[in-house]
Amino acid sequence: MAGPRPRQRRSLRRWLPGIGSAGPGHRPRRLQALRATAWFLTLAITAVLAVQLWYFAGVLWWNAFDPGPTRFMRQELARLRETDPHRELRHRWVPYPRISVHLKRAVIAAEDANFTEHDGVDWDAIELAYEQNLQRGRVVRGGSTITMQLAKNLFLSHDRSYLRKGQEIVISYMIETVMAKRRILELYLNVAEWGVGVFGAEAGAAHHFGVSAAQLGPREAARMAAMLPRPRYYDANRGSPALARRAAIVGRWMGSVDPP
Repeated sequence: MAGPRPRQRRSLRRWLPGIGSAGPGHRPRRLQALRATAWFLTLAITAVLAVQLWYFAGVLWWNAFDPGPTRFMRQELARLRETDPHRELRHRWVPYPRISVHLKRAVIAAEDANFTEHDGVDWDAIELAYEQNLQRGRVVRGGSTITMQLAKNLFLSHDRSYLRKGQEIVISYMIETVMAKRRILELYLNVAEWGVGVFGAEAGAAHHFGVSAAQLGPREAARMAAMLPRPRYYDANRGSPALARRAAIVGRWMGSVDPP
């Protein structure tokens, strides 16, 4: 008498062919996908590093040479020429000793009280700006130091976004690594916007007060520094009570500032 027949094992492969076996061509396709991802990441990282090296080369250049029109100046000129094709910017470079000490004090007091102490980024100011932006639901304040504003004026646009802010921070550390505080302030005062198509302390002083940057007194310097957050608006609204109040505050603060 025959014994019981051995029980046949049923493989899941019969019902689910994809289980337990990669299947023909599956592994090569997966390897190709991994290689493509690796190449993409490599290219992306290389591109980012190349951009940062380009920015760093620019920082080295402007530490040694005085800049002409910055990226923001060129953008502003293009905007103005949309309505006036013959429009030109008002800008004239002047060396640091030919800029009033009152303007140096006023700008530091108004824009960056810790300018001589921080390493380019004031994280407390950025945190405060982030909290205010969160409350408003949009970017209304950047928390930028003078170094960060210089980075923006030299290399970036004035569009407000956290991505641009991140790049601004990186460039600011580059600037602080390469440049002395005196050079940073000299550059900033020569490229800052002081009205519609008006850039730099020399052009700003002539535009608003009919004098050179070296001739600015304490009151004129405080008023010019107070204009920096909204230079085009205050250029068109010179009798603004807000400007007068801010200038008075700057005037009280600037006496305690010791510029580099």
